[in-house]
This record gives sequence, structure tokens and C-alpha cells, in this order.
Amino acid sequence: MTEKATFGGGCFWCIEAAYKELEGVTSVTSGYAGGDKPDPSYREVCRGSTGHTEVVQVEYHPETVTYPDLLELFFTIHDPTQLNRQGPDVGSQYRSIVLYHDEEQRQYTEEYVEQLEAEQAFNNSVVTDIEPIKEFYEAGEKHQDYYEKNPADGYCRTYVEPKVQKVRENFETESSVAR
Repeated sequence: MTEKATFGGGCFWCIEAAYKELEGVTSVTSGYAGGDKPDPSYREVCRGSTGHTEVVQVEYHPETVTYPDLLELFFTIHDPTQLNRQGPDVGSQYRSIVLYHDEEQRQYTEEYVEQLEAEQAFNNSVVTDIEPIKEFYEAGEKHQDYYEKNPADGYCRTYVEPKVQKVRENFETESSVAR
């Protein structure tokens, strides 16, 4: 049985590619959540007029990879201290957000952030929003598996590839299991 987790930390292409590397993750879907407009388009979300954030919905086997593992990866691959931006992507649609699916995820997330703050893991305070998932809207097909389909793209080489490399170096991945 799989479970779901939803994260936003900048462009969904970056987050999607990173989670796809992790052993126990069965699927990662790019989409939008956290806003008010039903079924928003990519252009509407990019304009920042819907309240939605670019997110990924991760399906995973909890006996192989735990929710705390997913949180650790999330806080490793993006800067949770940047308000409404990640790298070149600016606006609330790129904010750092964890959208929890149940009370256990909420509690783990809040405790994890408290731990990061107590350890002063970052130079600045964590600004990650923690909210319940209400609705998830899948992005169009051209946004799914973007890194896999476009590895030579300038954005992918500059912003996605370093996140993928970080996961490969710091986490048990499908490729590390095969070795």
C-alpha cells in the first residue's frame, strides 16, 4: 500500500526530479495546490493570481521510505528560509510549503521544523508553510517528467541537476541500490 505526501519548494521540475531518485517512491506528479481557483492553468499559477503553489505529490511505500525521510530530502534540496522564492523563481507560487495529508504528517512536519530551528540548521529562520492538503491539480503532460525529457535544457542543467546530484550523494536511491 502506498501513501501520499505533497511538497512545494520552487519550480516543481526540481522537486519532482529529486524525489524520483529515492528508493521507495513509486510516483511523483507535478501540479498545483494551496490556492482558491479550481483547476488552474500553468499560466495562471505562474502569474501568481490563483494562490496556488507549484508542488509535487509523492506516492511512496512507507515500509521502504518513511515520511520523515521524505521531509529530510525536502529540507535538503531547497532553501526553506527564502520567502516566496527559490533561485530564479520568484513569487508565492514558488513558496516553501508542506501540504499534509493527515495529523501524523502535520505533527512530523512541525516537529521537524522545530528541530531544524533548535539546531540552527540554517542561517535564517525557516519560512515553510505547513497546511492541510485541500485539492491537488495535476499539471499538464509537458510538465511531468520534465527533467527526464529535457536533461540538456539550460534550466535543468543549472537548477535541477544539482538537486538530483545532492540526492544521489546523500540518500539511498534506486541507482545506489542497484550497485
